[in-house]
Amino acid sequence: MCYGYGPSRRSLLAAGLGLGVGAVAAAASPAAAATPLGNGGHRVPPDQISIQLWTVRDDLSQNYDTTLAYLAETGYPKVELALGYFGRTAQQLREFLDGIGIRASSSHDGLTTDAAALDTKINNALTLGQSFMIVPYLNSTSADEWKAWAERMNVEAAAARSAGLRYGYHNHAHEFTTDLGGGRTPWDVLTSELDPRLVHLEIDIYWAVTGGIGRGVADPVRFTLDVIRRAPQRVLQFHVKDRHLDGDMADLGTGTIDFRRIFDAHRVKEYIVENDTPDVTPRRTAEVGYRYLRKVRF
Repeated sequence: MCYGYGPSRRSLLAAGLGLGVGAVAAAASPAAAATPLGNGGHRVPPDQISIQLWTVRDDLSQNYDTTLAYLAETGYPKVELALGYFGRTAQQLREFLDGIGIRASSSHDGLTTDAAALDTKINNALTLGQSFMIVPYLNSTSADEWKAWAERMNVEAAAARSAGLRYGYHNHAHEFTTDLGGGRTPWDVLTSELDPRLVHLEIDIYWAVTGGIGRGVADPVRFTLDVIRRAPQRVLQFHVKDRHLDGDMADLGTGTIDFRRIFDAHRVKEYIVENDTPDVTPRRTAEVGYRYLRKVRF
């Protein structure tokens, strides 16, 4: 996910990572292009498929109700909330979602600064029937600031756990590529400071692959798998976002990322479709993503 205040795809791929389009294309694996759906013995459980609403934000801004209705009609049992409730209270939104047969199981919410705001965030999540609360984006070149954020996340996560909610962090690429001094990265700080008993990880596969490319690794999917395996925190959610050879985000199954390899190596509780820049239309991206996750075997 890339909120308006976050980095753009191009700025991270080119300026932030110091890569041109040619270097990005060379680092991607052509062999993974148009990843086959395969004939393995495992599949994504249908009730674990979701979509991040940032993907369909343009449609939401035009007609929120219609957009949520077509996601339900497509087959999505869940959504991950973003961008607020569009004029509804949490209770009103819960009633609407119940009415169309879809659940808000997760949400992207910024860090709070006081107990009252944290209570509101947790109470809204409980009202909506969520299982997860996710911090979507942080960025700094200061190790001390990353440590302070990790400390605050541990506080929020403890409160969330007491309320029966799971609390996580969502990555972009800069956590793997920013040098905080001595070669230490934000990811190093987070994985050492976040309490693994309280905080889990929502790994955005596109951004992890992009981070690996930014670090010059030969196999960015292997880099992503190493990120998952080496973190003390559990990886409970994936953002499933594909990548064109030129580095652009892609609708699922049309890009270069070998999702079967990742899915086979690690199972999660939610597989969340996302594409910040839909290839054709947001609705088409949602439909292609859902079909891909229903059909892929690994």
